[in-house]
Amino acid sequence: MNRLSELREDRDLFQKDIAKLIHIDQSNYSKYELEKINIPIETLHLLADFYGTSIDYILYRTDVRKAYPKSIVNEKTTQMN
Repeated sequence: MNRLSELREDRDLFQKDIAKLIHIDQSNYSKYELEKINIPIETLHLLADFYGTSIDYILYRTDVRKAYPKSIVNEKTTQMN
């Protein structure tokens, strides 16, 4: 099982629920979980924020599920927008 399906199932959600959240078809979201197509970086940001984890966790670059602390640079950028 890949990380996206694991995260989704931990919240008792269906693929169609996440697809609606990120504004794509369920069939395309399924391809993300099956690793048949690459996930756009903007979508990775949305998914990591939604699941409270890091992009690195989703992409198997770390086994630490907890999200990284927000950086000072990120907070200032968010406040400016």
